[in-house]
Amino acid sequence: MDGSAVVASAWEYASGVEVGFVDTDGVERSGPLACWWAEPFELALAVRPFTSFKGQKNFTGEYWAATSRTHVGYESWVERDAAMALDFDSAVVALASQPFRLAWTDGERERGHTPDYFARLLDGTGVVVDGRPENLVDEATAEVFAFTARVCEEVGWQFRHIGDLNQPYRANLRWLARCRHRRCHRAPAADRLREAFAEPLPLLVGAEQVGDRLAVLPVLYHLLWRHELTADLVTAPLGTGTLVHLASLVRP
Repeated sequence: MDGSAVVASAWEYASGVEVGFVDTDGVERSGPLACWWAEPFELALAVRPFTSFKGQKNFTGEYWAATSRTHVGYESWVERDAAMALDFDSAVVALASQPFRLAWTDGERERGHTPDYFARLLDGTGVVVDGRPENLVDEATAEVFAFTARVCEEVGWQFRHIGDLNQPYRANLRWLARCRHRRCHRAPAADRLREAFAEPLPLLVGAEQVGDRLAVLPVLYHLLWRHELTADLVTAPLGTGTLVHLASLVRP
């Protein structure tokens, strides 16, 4: 089979999947995914509300994403952490929660799936994300995720399943996220921190070279969040002795 036939087959497959979403004007739209795949789903409104009620076992809420400066909803701590990890990802430029609902027929019954997030990357690639602990991905869920991944591949998107983040990384992101807002950026202190950490230094040593730690540390954490400074966030919790240094990649 030549390349054009493969592409045609892929689009024929994707055209069997319907997508329903709410655009930026609040208008509900639906149709074949093959016709709507280029829609800016990173700006779409949630297709269903994030409800809370007495006695519910999951936790719902909103996470303020510094990347897009918007609130994105979540229905569990795992989803909240997934949103936080996407927000921290320097390749992500925009993020929306519950961006659309996919519907298809598996030959016997109608199926449907609403992914947790849609992210847009710097290079324009779309990323569909589902957040769920690995131990809660049963056979039916794995089947839906696999189908969603195949559909994403065929329309040029990525698919990511984000489970529980490892403990040091999760704790470090939660800590740094407290300083993700631009209000934590103070130009004089930020400039001096970049100079101080031009060579690797323990976190507190570099901070105290710049000034009072209570004033300087929020700026330092903000620069770590923005990837202007870098440190090992994966293998151990951030501490006074964590080596920090200037990153080669500075986020715009």
